[in-house]
Amino acid sequence: MQVEEIRDTAVAALDEIKARDIVVLDVRKLTALFDYMIVASGDSGRQTKALARNVHDRVKEAGGEVIGLEGEQGGEWVLVDLGGVVVHVMQPAVRDYYSLEELWGGQPARRTAALRSGGLADSARP
Repeated sequence: MQVEEIRDTAVAALDEIKARDIVVLDVRKLTALFDYMIVASGDSGRQTKALARNVHDRVKEAGGEVIGLEGEQGGEWVLVDLGGVVVHVMQPAVRDYYSLEELWGGQPARRTAALRSGGLADSARP
């Protein structure tokens, strides 16, 4: 699977279970570790776990590799490592505290509407 296919599959998996405030950051100019970071919110520990597990399952079903899944026990912040894509599923208070979008993108969060309409928004580009 190409990294863009993995990214799109992960976003669809998050959307399928009603993740809130899905943000896709293109971090290729910032790090060689991965190409895209996806940040999404779940309203409860149960939902964050379900969202992360759905990303895991959908990417595997599509033929992608899942390198790791961390934080499932607590459920406040669950990370899914997909190689070229890293997915952070967080409860809103944790997400606000760490502000990953600003840390990695230097910009306010942007929603996935631009991704669905054919490309990354300017605010998602470093």
